[in-house]
Amino acid sequence: MFTFTGLILKEDHGYSSLCPELDVASMGTTPQEAKAMLLEAATLHMEGSIEDGLPYLRPVPHDDDPRQLTPDRIVEVFRFKVDVAVHTYA
Repeated sequence: MFTFTGLILKEDHGYSSLCPELDVASMGTTPQEAKAMLLEAATLHMEGSIEDGLPYLRPVPHDDDPRQLTPDRIVEVFRFKVDVAVHTYA
C-alpha cells in the first residue's frame, strides 16, 4: 500500500489534478471528476511501472510544484492510497 498527495487546481475551463510524488496529472469538468481521473491515472502508472521494472516515483521539482507557484488555484489537497497487487510467474 502506497500513500500519495493529490492536488485539485481550478483552471479556466474545469479542473486539473496532480500527484506531485508521481508526477502524474489528469483533468475533469468538476473537482470530483478530476480527483477520480487522478486516482485512475496514479493506479495505472504504479501498475505499469512495477510490471515493467521501472521507477514509479518521479517527484515534481520544488520550483514547479503548484503549491509553491500558484497556491491560490488549489481547490483541494488530499491524501490517497494505491494498493498494487504483485504476482509472480515462472
